[in-house]
Amino acid sequence: MRVVVATCSVTYAGRLTASLAPATRLIIVKADGSVSIHSDDRAYKPLNWMSPPCVLSVSDSGDRWVVGNPKGERLEIELHEVHADVTHELGAEPGLSKDGVEAQLQVLLAAAPEQIEEGLTLVRREYETGIGPVDMLCRDAQGRAVAIEIKRVGELPAVDQLSRYLERLALDSRLADGLRGVLVAQTIKPQAAVLARDRHIDCVEVDYAALRDEHTPDLTLF
Repeated sequence: MRVVVATCSVTYAGRLTASLAPATRLIIVKADGSVSIHSDDRAYKPLNWMSPPCVLSVSDSGDRWVVGNPKGERLEIELHEVHADVTHELGAEPGLSKDGVEAQLQVLLAAAPEQIEEGLTLVRREYETGIGPVDMLCRDAQGRAVAIEIKRVGELPAVDQLSRYLERLALDSRLADGLRGVLVAQTIKPQAAVLARDRHIDCVEVDYAALRDEHTPDLTLF
């Protein structure tokens, strides 16, 4: 990971055109190729970013970075003054330890994927996408690949996470044809359901107690 603190200006061209006036910001370049620009607020969310697959090109002088992707999107960063530039090798990521309910939900649903959707069969748990593992990869009754992300509470970041996984999985010709995404949670926030619908991601709420045979299953499909 490369971490740069610099006074910079940024221009993005792609689905729309946007720019950031010169200011001091944090730029992060990760080993997966992603580039993100952060201010000293907005918590974890960057001001602008480019997700993999993308390519970073640096000018000979080092003060102009251009990040492009196969979709034709382009992120240009002009470095006016570099205040810090540090590179660290972080090594292999062991993965996020889920809380008890979330981890148990994954175990229960992997054993009974038909509780999410009739005809669903498990291909693999923790299927690697190149930017992290999706909780479950399944096939539906029509044989289409289905990427499933499981949360205790489904919120906007979960939709973004699954969207990134789907982008990566779509690069695999074995999975791309008809690839679908499903967000599964005990509770799914209304805003997350709206964003998921806009991105053609299904949402399913599951009753954790029902999955443990405490009462009749109660699933809701948005």
